[in-house]
Amino acid sequence: MGKNIHKSEFEPHEFEQYCQSLNKNLDAFKQLLAQPGFGEGPPSFGAELELYIIDHKNSVKPISAEIHKGMNDPGLTLELNRFNLEYNFSPVKNCSNPFTTIKQQMADVLQRLDKFSEKKQARILPIGILPSLEKTDLGEDAITDAPRFHLMAKTLRNKRGSDFHIHINGIESLDFHWQDVSLEGANTSFQFHYRVNPDNFADAYNAAQLCTPLSVALAANSPILLGKKLWHETRIALFKQATDYRVSTSKYKHSLDNSLPARVLFGHGWLRESIYELFAEGVYLFEPLIPICSGVDPFEQLNKGETPSLSELTMHQGSIWSWNRPIYDPNDDGHLRIELRALPAGPTTANMMATAALMSGLIQGLQKYLTTMLPGLPFHYAEKNFYRAAKFGLQAKLFWPNRLTGKLEERSVIDIIYSLIGIAEQGLHELSVDDGEIRAQMIVIKGGLESQVNGAQWQINMLDKLMKIEDRKSALSLLVEYYYKQYQSGLPVHEWSQKI
Repeated sequence: MGKNIHKSEFEPHEFEQYCQSLNKNLDAFKQLLAQPGFGEGPPSFGAELELYIIDHKNSVKPISAEIHKGMNDPGLTLELNRFNLEYNFSPVKNCSNPFTTIKQQMADVLQRLDKFSEKKQARILPIGILPSLEKTDLGEDAITDAPRFHLMAKTLRNKRGSDFHIHINGIESLDFHWQDVSLEGANTSFQFHYRVNPDNFADAYNAAQLCTPLSVALAANSPILLGKKLWHETRIALFKQATDYRVSTSKYKHSLDNSLPARVLFGHGWLRESIYELFAEGVYLFEPLIPICSGVDPFEQLNKGETPSLSELTMHQGSIWSWNRPIYDPNDDGHLRIELRALPAGPTTANMMATAALMSGLIQGLQKYLTTMLPGLPFHYAEKNFYRAAKFGLQAKLFWPNRLTGKLEERSVIDIIYSLIGIAEQGLHELSVDDGEIRAQMIVIKGGLESQVNGAQWQINMLDKLMKIEDRKSALSLLVEYYYKQYQSGLPVHEWSQKI
């Protein structure tokens, strides 16, 4: 969002001009979607991975700018905090083994990053939240020195008018106030991109929303924040609370803005017809944060037969952190994607890509069943599923419609995933994924289900053992060390050793 920002103060007239451009973009987007053949194309997949930089004492090391400059790699970008980096991988198109292909890209990049980081006495680690992270690692000084990050931090803080309130009850509890958005940077994620043809977008998006709780439970890897065992996927709660400017004491407390949803959200209902609804919802419900106008008229581009950039609309959408984000991309003559944003970084490339494969197969394979499933699962229950999965991981019980009996049931998330593997495999076949690729990815999925171990459960198990022989701070540091060594093995997490 806003990578080319070079200013931090805006006048009211700039917001007015931006809103006019935003609405014009939205109208142009509607016209573009109505064009025959727009956005049609074969399946393609992509990924982004956020990473921690740590030292050899297992604490964060805030040298992202040095690594970014030294690597000189266009795929590598800076993140909110100085101890994080993100890598954007090349999309994979028309490929029978897309998940293995991206997995190899990830392995190559991580190896190069590791090699360069060694020169800086640092290490690279994919993990949802670093267990050894401390409050002293955070704060305004931790924020990356770039205008877009400082502007976002300033804007969200000013809109709230007071410190952010972090209150998470899980295995243990955490309750405190924090002065800036640097806590949001404690979260690192694995973001998977799935291209969708416009005519299928509503069904694909609904299938993604339906299955996201399953993938969150399966992939959970963030059970510890500031030394406390909280949710299995604590990122979900932390991201929302660390950026939420809605509060009764806000200077906006009497405004409509303070009554509207948080900018970090699961959604408001099943999608009815098209992606347009999601973009329009974003324009109607959320005030712009960064009013930078491109000066480009999207209707002039359309009249010339060009694919409109819709810069204002895409920037605005990028400031709304929905867990499944709708994407319009003007590249390749314009196309649509779903960005799956709820998955944590790590534990290994094998786990991340297996979860991506499962989700891809379910998004495709479940579409034919949605007319019978969605009436049996009102959206309210889908949202409950999302937060239950984040809190309890593989131990979660979720609401799920029984297609045979027509009843809504409460079932173990493990049982639900098992029952859907066949549909996921069929969906992957429909996406032209090779049989061997499907088997390889589902082996990882089944291994995690059979052992009932994901990254979160492994961390919890290990921390419990370490705390029997060490004080908590030492145990947290040792946990990171054990995690790093197991991650280096490349094995999926259910095969990691739990010996100390």
